[in-house]
Amino acid sequence: MTSIIDYFINLLSFTGLDSSLLLILVIHIPAITIFLVMVVNATVAVYMERKIAAFMQDRLGPMEVGLFGFKGGKKFWGGIGQTIADAIKLLTKEDIVPDNADKKLMLLAPFIIFIGAFLTFIAIPFSKNLVVSDFNIGIFYIMAMSSVGVIGIILAGWSSNNKWSLYGSMRAAAQIVSYEIPIGLTLLLVVLVTGSLNLGDIVQWQSDNRWFIIHSPFTFIAFFIFFISVVAETNRTPFDIPEAESELVAGWMTEYSGFKWAIFFLSEYANMLIVSIVASIVFLGGWLSPLAIINIGIPEQWMFLDGPVLGFFWIMLKAIFLIFVMMWFRWTFPRLRVDQLMYLCWKVFIPFCLANLFFVSIWELIWSLIFK
Repeated sequence: MTSIIDYFINLLSFTGLDSSLLLILVIHIPAITIFLVMVVNATVAVYMERKIAAFMQDRLGPMEVGLFGFKGGKKFWGGIGQTIADAIKLLTKEDIVPDNADKKLMLLAPFIIFIGAFLTFIAIPFSKNLVVSDFNIGIFYIMAMSSVGVIGIILAGWSSNNKWSLYGSMRAAAQIVSYEIPIGLTLLLVVLVTGSLNLGDIVQWQSDNRWFIIHSPFTFIAFFIFFISVVAETNRTPFDIPEAESELVAGWMTEYSGFKWAIFFLSEYANMLIVSIVASIVFLGGWLSPLAIINIGIPEQWMFLDGPVLGFFWIMLKAIFLIFVMMWFRWTFPRLRVDQLMYLCWKVFIPFCLANLFFVSIWELIWSLIFK
């Protein structure tokens, strides 16, 4: 799998540019692209969430604010400019900092969370040859970078000098660190079967065999645990205990406003996209077409849909579906209590993951002896 960095190095090496200038270009072009992906993702996801929430509550959602003179009214695309208007409002609002807050750490916290999400995108392949850097330890790198955000959350809660912010950050740290264990164990199961930490190799294994979600009953259980755990990891409902409005105002973000609050928001939706793409790659075949599974009576002229050209389309379609399910959860399930959240992780998911690792090892051993 060729990375974008390797592609740009090969492309720009013929221009005769100075090596230092070449290095700057190779770093900045992917960085700007990742930032634009995060901005577009947040803009689209916020609009999508508002419309989904409105549909589930028998409302219309955003209607009035249009884009380029186009409103849409009561149609599904009505109010398409609302998210952009809200973003402009946030970026131009006054930045209010409490008198007793640690101003430097309060400023640093949202950027630490943002950097954690930003750096994770480097190892995320959007198609077979569409990845910033192809790491041999891609899963390990993603797990490591996703843990960086906890530091920013703790700093945000502590530096605000607000008890609600501190309570929220302590809850968030406990929740994220706890649910990283079942996430890691489910990914370990995938590594055990494929024998690789490289995301491209995992997709190739699924191309040669079958998608992980249907590989065996144990891999389906692993997908279920992984998806519920990443919903908790991203603090989405019904696991949004760290920012429970009825208890903690807005959790660790209580004292934040304007641009810094927008950075939190941007990072939250970026993390939703990251975990959805990782789930799509690891369990749902990544950029592989579903036609590879249901290849029964498919007309020959349709088989171009199974090629590498549309890999980006397939992986994003799967990720968008998983994001939709996360939004669906928000308006379907009530919020869990703290004790229920921890009980689910430590007494249900982790024992199931450990048992699942054992049984999938036995399954693979028996499968290899019988069919190979």
